[in-house]
Amino acid sequence: MSAQAGEKSGIEVAVVTGLSGAGRSTAAKCLEDLGWFVVDNLPPELIATMVELGAQARGAITRVAVVMDVRSRAFTDDLAAVIKDLDARGYKPKVLFLEATDDVLIRRFESVRRGHPLQADGRLQDGIEAERVLLTPLREEADLVLDTSALSVHQLRAKIEDTFGSESATRTRVTVLSFGYKYGLPMDADLVMDVRFLPNPFWIPELREQTGLDGDVRNYVLTQEGAEEFLDRYHELLRLIGAGYRREGKRYLTLAVGCTGGKHRSVAISEELASRLAAEDGMAVKVVHRDLGRE
Repeated sequence: MSAQAGEKSGIEVAVVTGLSGAGRSTAAKCLEDLGWFVVDNLPPELIATMVELGAQARGAITRVAVVMDVRSRAFTDDLAAVIKDLDARGYKPKVLFLEATDDVLIRRFESVRRGHPLQADGRLQDGIEAERVLLTPLREEADLVLDTSALSVHQLRAKIEDTFGSESATRTRVTVLSFGYKYGLPMDADLVMDVRFLPNPFWIPELREQTGLDGDVRNYVLTQEGAEEFLDRYHELLRLIGAGYRREGKRYLTLAVGCTGGKHRSVAISEELASRLAAEDGMAVKVVHRDLGRE
């Protein structure tokens, strides 16, 4: 996305359109994941109003994406006029046009057993041809035309992220969650790490009332035999997993780290592991201590 797109207004605007069945829904979901405020099939005459409201939201909304298709009457004329109006107001909208070959579109419609919005009483092919003619003027004015015929969902997401995603928005968001096994496993964990193989500071009188956030407990836990090697190997494993998540378009990972009570070992290991992960370019990391303070 151009850095100049929102200079005057403080808000970026994108219009997503194209052929039915070419991937607009996937594009919309991807933009939402990237932090865009997405509005689907808003009447063309209301688009400018929506953008104005977003611009007046005092930073709460900084990126607005409008998804449009031929369900709106007078679609091409109205949308072209709206884009011209937004441009005149200084919003400089970026237009993404999605398309695919006829045979691919036919297979997609048949796979979901749906008719084309312009098919009426004719064949599916007739609806596709009518829509392609109707959208030709918009296609010629689009900033980015993507042919999704040979793209998987993950590949389409990657191309949209390259164009519309900021560096922070495309990172894998990792939550490192410490917990105590005696309070139950976290239901939303993607991966669970058990650190009960390390000696428990609970049995050290001077450490019992402290937590894994305290230096003495942290040093005790991290200097135990096997702790450093465990962290090194698990960190490397998470780098591989994170890279795989990004390739698959997955942006969220919850890593649960458990000990008996969720007070000493899991807290110290979570903090150390989060610190290492935060140094990775492709990850945004936060730490949550679920059971700290329950004892």
